[in-house]
Amino acid sequence: MLGLDPIYFLFIIPGVLFSMYAQSLVKSRFTKYSKIPSTRGYTGAQAAQKMLDYAGVTDTEIVRVQGFLSDHYNPVTKHLALSPPVYDSTSVAAIGVATHEAGHAIQHATGYKWLAYRSLVVPAVQFGSPIGMWAMIGGLALMYGGVKIGPVVFIIGAIAYSLLLLFQLITLPVEFNASARAKKLVVESGIIGSQESEGVQKVLTAAALTYVAAFVSTLLTLLYFLYRSGLLGGRSN
Repeated sequence: MLGLDPIYFLFIIPGVLFSMYAQSLVKSRFTKYSKIPSTRGYTGAQAAQKMLDYAGVTDTEIVRVQGFLSDHYNPVTKHLALSPPVYDSTSVAAIGVATHEAGHAIQHATGYKWLAYRSLVVPAVQFGSPIGMWAMIGGLALMYGGVKIGPVVFIIGAIAYSLLLLFQLITLPVEFNASARAKKLVVESGIIGSQESEGVQKVLTAAALTYVAAFVSTLLTLLYFLYRSGLLGGRSN
């Protein structure tokens, strides 16, 4: 039913287009700079390890995981997971991604507050986010039907869905800071030369844009439901 609502498209399409652009930019830049080998010959795994060593982080294990751009840092296990196109490659793109993840490990080791805040929010997001959308849809349906409990169900859903928005908001400084650390330390530690830093910066800037797009898409979705509920001046029927 929501998919046939013209107002739905007005709210959602900008976020969808933004997300598509961000994903396309990441893929194109990763593909471009994957073809450019670093002059100093470090693989992604070696670059991540060198950056960790340079920062004095000694308790992080670098592991290989399957998938394309499935790279991540797990603060629970202290595993820095790199996909094969990053782990084994000596390209500028691979080094950019690997050192970004190393930036997360350094955040963890140095007690970066926004990373800690994000970890605290994760359990609530895992519980609340899956039910938030359905509760909002159900609440609207009940409101359309004149059922008194409808607004309560909708508000519960909106609060639960807002946890995802909060998580994505907290994620932004975490990701930007990890990239900033990578851009700085990848040159300072001698992993790449200054002439190659532009490629690393472009890859990481594109990757950061995907997190902004995700936040915008979630925000627009929430605003649509709030509008349809009448809480933002829209009409619920």
